[in-house]
Amino acid sequence: MDTKLTIKLNENVISRAKNYAKMRKTSLSKMIENYLDIVSKPESEETEITPLVKSLSGVIKLPDNYDYKKDYAEFLTQKYS
Repeated sequence: MDTKLTIKLNENVISRAKNYAKMRKTSLSKMIENYLDIVSKPESEETEITPLVKSLSGVIKLPDNYDYKKDYAEFLTQKYS
């Protein structure tokens, strides 16, 4: 059963959100409902993993001591130097 909810938001936020929803051919209400549904799920409830993601799992083997933050920092340094 759907119930009406009244909230107060900044005008600019509402305007941008309406544009975002329109570009995605959905309503602002549906967008907010989906967001609230996601953030309000209990942590114990796991998100379903798609078959594609399952098939990719374990494809890359990294050492236990791999420091992805260090590699990413080096990548950014090279990219913007």
